[in-house]
Amino acid sequence: MNSRNDGSTQNSDRCQPRLAAATVVSAEPAIVPGVEPVKGIDTVTGYRFAPEHLRVADRRPGISAFMRIRNGEDFLEVTIRSHLRFFDEIVAVYNQCTDQTASILQRLQQEFGREKLRVIHYLDQVHPPGSEAHATTSPDSPNSLVNYYNFALASTRYQFVTKLDDDHLAIPATTAAVTDMIRSGRSSENTMYCFSGLNVMRARDGRLAVPESDPVSGSGDIGIFRVTSETLFAHDRRFERFMRGGARRQFCGFLYWHLKYLKKDMGFGNYELNRNPGSRYAKRHAALQDGSIRLIDLPELRQSMQSGGLNRFLGWFSDKKALMSVRNAAIPEMFPDALLSDAISRTVSPEFRPAVLRPAA
Repeated sequence: MNSRNDGSTQNSDRCQPRLAAATVVSAEPAIVPGVEPVKGIDTVTGYRFAPEHLRVADRRPGISAFMRIRNGEDFLEVTIRSHLRFFDEIVAVYNQCTDQTASILQRLQQEFGREKLRVIHYLDQVHPPGSEAHATTSPDSPNSLVNYYNFALASTRYQFVTKLDDDHLAIPATTAAVTDMIRSGRSSENTMYCFSGLNVMRARDGRLAVPESDPVSGSGDIGIFRVTSETLFAHDRRFERFMRGGARRQFCGFLYWHLKYLKKDMGFGNYELNRNPGSRYAKRHAALQDGSIRLIDLPELRQSMQSGGLNRFLGWFSDKKALMSVRNAAIPEMFPDALLSDAISRTVSPEFRPAVLRPAA
């Protein structure tokens, strides 16, 4: 049973993400040529986002996380397990997966239940960021990355929401502090609580380190925010752009370790670079492959962050630069360790450490 835009309702409230009547998510496997249906997983096709789908007045007190996943098997399970206790729900939407993503999500949804982990298969082909097809596709097309992201956002049910990537390993102390603050009512509804994570790479000798040219993930683009009719994703020819709806940015800490560069494809497989050689991501991928990226340890990272005068100056003119200045200044206190592996051991729950600290295969 495929989704339709005719306003009909074909399944129970338990099985669908309670979008506006203009879209329906089916709890039965959709029959789409070339797509293997997965039992128990909701499906959607032909969806077109409209701001009223955000259902602002109907949202419950609490915090949702939403995921958009394509071939995320490397760290998908550890991401969900390390974050699940901090959110009232995780909505995991996946698309064009050829790995074990669907089976991992199916198993975890059975374990935790649909109220806690809600899995949806977005069936339409989505054009990757950096591609010409993305640049020229209407943002409300079912094939648009923007439409896909907005569908995932609209599928959440709680008042506060954050994006969660499939390669984020939670730092429980800081994540708990921020989510507890929001639940206590001490947060501002007009603030986006932005957070970051250090990028982790494995050197040729097996040690974990930080790429000097890209040490930190999160520069005001990811955070927990109150959903309004104006908090949504918009089109940029390069990628999707999140519109904060006037909310001011505030840095709230380092909440995760970013494991993208530890993936088998270093996180670049989904950009379809073989079809898009002119993509803005192609040059970065080539540098990673030829080993020209310099890796540094935490003492050198802390030293480099002490020379952040330019960001502090630019912060007078840009709230993003001001946030980055505060973020960088927080690194020495958050990560005083000599080795990155020691920092991960200190900040990550014991059951999740092996996902990162095990020797490279």
